[in-house]
Amino acid sequence: MPKKRRLLWQLYPSYLLITIISLVAVTWYASESLRHFFLEQTASDLKVRAHFFEKQVLEYLDPLDEKAVDLLCKKIGKHAATRITVILPSGKVVGDSEKNPARMDNHVDRPEFIKALTGPSGTSTRYSRTLEKDMMYVGIPIKKKNHILAVIRTSVPVNDIDLVLKSIKTKIAFGVLIVALFAAMLSLFVSRRITRPIEQIKSWADSIARGEFQLRPPVAESEEIGALSDALNRMAVELREHIDIVMRQRNEIEAVLSSMVEGVIAVDMEERIISMNHAAAKMFGCDPAEAQGRSIQEVVRNTVLQQFVKNALSSQKAVEKEIVLSSESDRFLNGHGTLLCDAEGKQIGALIVLNDVTRLLRLEKIRREFVANVSHEIKTPITAIKGFVETLRDGAVENHEDAERFLEIIGKHVDRLEAIIEDLLNLSRIEQEAEREKVVLDEGRLKDVLDTAIQVCEASAMAKKIEIELSCAGEIVAELDPTLLEQAVVNLIDNAIKYSSEESAIWIDALQRENETLISVRDQGCGIEKKHLPRLFERFYRVDKARSRQLGGTGLGLAIVKHIAQAHGGHVTVESIPGKGSTFSIHLPRA
Repeated sequence: MPKKRRLLWQLYPSYLLITIISLVAVTWYASESLRHFFLEQTASDLKVRAHFFEKQVLEYLDPLDEKAVDLLCKKIGKHAATRITVILPSGKVVGDSEKNPARMDNHVDRPEFIKALTGPSGTSTRYSRTLEKDMMYVGIPIKKKNHILAVIRTSVPVNDIDLVLKSIKTKIAFGVLIVALFAAMLSLFVSRRITRPIEQIKSWADSIARGEFQLRPPVAESEEIGALSDALNRMAVELREHIDIVMRQRNEIEAVLSSMVEGVIAVDMEERIISMNHAAAKMFGCDPAEAQGRSIQEVVRNTVLQQFVKNALSSQKAVEKEIVLSSESDRFLNGHGTLLCDAEGKQIGALIVLNDVTRLLRLEKIRREFVANVSHEIKTPITAIKGFVETLRDGAVENHEDAERFLEIIGKHVDRLEAIIEDLLNLSRIEQEAEREKVVLDEGRLKDVLDTAIQVCEASAMAKKIEIELSCAGEIVAELDPTLLEQAVVNLIDNAIKYSSEESAIWIDALQRENETLISVRDQGCGIEKKHLPRLFERFYRVDKARSRQLGGTGLGLAIVKHIAQAHGGHVTVESIPGKGSTFSIHLPRA
């Protein structure tokens, strides 16, 4: 590819070349014209001199006196600084101002002589072998009664004319050089005047390409460049407006995509990622900027998703699929794929939308387990009650001791059923009040609530000779509902008593941190394995189902504690070491 040249070095040499060619042509034409003019003037002057000599030599020609003619030629030729030659019609030279006629050649073949014999005069410029120099010859016939007596030829050296012309040419060349220098400077000035606004417009266009719209194009005196400048200015304004619109739309789209909880991935027909929002990047643990332009196989190591992308690109209809991401805990995604088309409706890729349905599936699983657990928890006492009632109907009522024992068992199951239903109603009421924001929280002393909860559980603790120790400063206050918080603490203390051995201890601590109030219930019970801790606060979840029922638990106590803490704007945590005990904590926002 040829190297590009600046416009200045395309215009300036052209102007300079045109100027030089014009000056050379003018100089040559002027020189030739001057030469032609001088030659014509010289020829005319020689013709005048010949006519002047004609009057004087005529008397020596008729009759012919060669000696007198020769002497007259030498005399007049010397004074006139002109060579004069008299030639007879036969070509014989009878007189010459510079040479001896007897020694001169016959001139019958001389051009000027031939022309003079046939016309009014003859002119010729040629090299003279006699004088050995270039000469101009002019010959005129001398007639008498229409009879040519002789031809008078006058001549001068052309070298003299050349010397005069050389002097004139030198002056012309000097003038031409001055004109050429002036023309060169003028051409440079004109070229710069043309190219400078173009360069300024180029610099302004480069600034627009860099995103700088502050500069404005120069106002040029040229109508064409001025029109170009105005057109570029209008283009820049419209371009800025379009860029602002595109940037605003891009920012809006990016804001929408960044705010979406759904993962969005756009891929081209070669399965390279065009765009990926933060939600999708978080799902796959990658950087959206680094993922752009790379293939889906490089970014996502999931064969199911890769195949789903292939299906979305090849299908003309929307496709859906469940995708499982395996990590520490499985994540379930609902994938929805549609064609991605440009403004002309041509397919350029596919758009994949991924919904994280892990929580929904987990909630559905918990719901199913809750229904199963409720059914099982209620069915167990109902089955027992039904069985003992049928036994009594079959005659056991006649046996007073068996009847009393069966009725006592039925009463226990009824009490258990009543406790389950009561806990379910309490849990439902707490959830509804929390959702409707009907739980009224007032600032109160935390120690009073904890003292009341300990008093409620004191009898059961004394039965197992368990000592309850409270550590709570009297000045600790919190935003609380005394009744609900008391119920939560009672449930924790009651659980601690049930799962602690006799003659052990339970510690209840309350303290205020920088941004929360913490209530902890710590026991020395059997402890809980780590795998059970995440689900411990679910409804009817039991670590040891047989032992829990033997201890009279409904399986809803910790769920009630969790929802009471949430109703106070807090949460619950648990720490446990098997064989060493557990610590249940209620975290409340600091008042």
